[in-house]
Amino acid sequence: MRKLIFLILITLFAAYAGWAERRPVGHYLSDLRSQVSVVQGQPGERGNLLAVQPELFTPDYQSAERLQLKFHAYLENARRQGLLNERTVVVFPEHVGTWLVASGEKPEVYAAADWPTAMDWMAASNPLKVARGWITARGDQRLTDTLFRMKAVDMAHDYQTLFGGLAHDFKVTVVAGSIVLPDPEVEDGELRPGTGQLYNVSLTFGPDGRPLGQPQRKVFPTRHELSYLNNGRGERLQVLDTPAGRLGVLIGTDSWYPDTYATLVEQGVELLAIPAALNQSGRWQQPWPGFDAELVPGDVRLAPNSLSNAEAWQRLAVGERLLASGARGAAVAFAHSRLWNVTEDGQSLLGSSQGMRQANPGGGAQLVNLWL
Repeated sequence: MRKLIFLILITLFAAYAGWAERRPVGHYLSDLRSQVSVVQGQPGERGNLLAVQPELFTPDYQSAERLQLKFHAYLENARRQGLLNERTVVVFPEHVGTWLVASGEKPEVYAAADWPTAMDWMAASNPLKVARGWITARGDQRLTDTLFRMKAVDMAHDYQTLFGGLAHDFKVTVVAGSIVLPDPEVEDGELRPGTGQLYNVSLTFGPDGRPLGQPQRKVFPTRHELSYLNNGRGERLQVLDTPAGRLGVLIGTDSWYPDTYATLVEQGVELLAIPAALNQSGRWQQPWPGFDAELVPGDVRLAPNSLSNAEAWQRLAVGERLLASGARGAAVAFAHSRLWNVTEDGQSLLGSSQGMRQANPGGGAQLVNLWL
């Protein structure tokens, strides 16, 4: 009897191990279309800021190659429309790289009804890696922390291959949205995760496909982000030399704070790229609930529900702050997405001395361009 039970257990373990190892990629007809919804200014020799507002769904993250196909199609359309040149800076949305944590997983992950269930499937299909990661996991959201650390090396590689490849193929500067990684650094031209705290970071790639500077950490994460991320306070914001001018990157609501703008102004910033995110569809025109962060900007005196989310982003992220900075232009890139039960909304914005413009309401991927 003991021998029979032992054989049954061995058989079950072998079946489970075989199931866990299989990673078939299902068929998916991705929508590669995009439209140029806003063009502000006139073409010239000073270049342009191009905000990419993608439309993303869960199957897009089944592989980095699938996501690359979609983004390549967007930029190919921009090139056909005459919007790409050696002085173009392309800006992708916040957290566009973060969801690479789900890449290369089993079909059950992508079929899950919600993100918590998808994470459970990821844990079930990577038992040994999760067990090792759980021991060193930090914070209250141990499973989230474990999964990001477990996938960090693959995520960093896919992120650099994807966005560095786009920059190289189209000979443009690419601000690669953002990605969550443990204490990452660029060493010898390669993005490498560390073993420290998780950060929401953005990396910019030059027209040769190589990283410019170091990963830029988000300084003022939202309260939700702080449940599993660390803030980047204490790290000096960078201004990067690009063919279009000196570029500063502010991740999401970092663009609402006078201190971050002041740091960039000290370094002679000329252009601003703002990868941004707004969770939950339909929120763009809904009342702004107030600051969802540890610290409130000292110069803001706005009551919650006194304006819409759209007006808050226009006034606080760009608006007067951009004019006071002396920068020639800014691009704020949002995504429209439905990834499991997590939806994102927002209309990408352009700002310059000529005023502000935003992407058209409605669905579909959009390209929003500012000639400098």
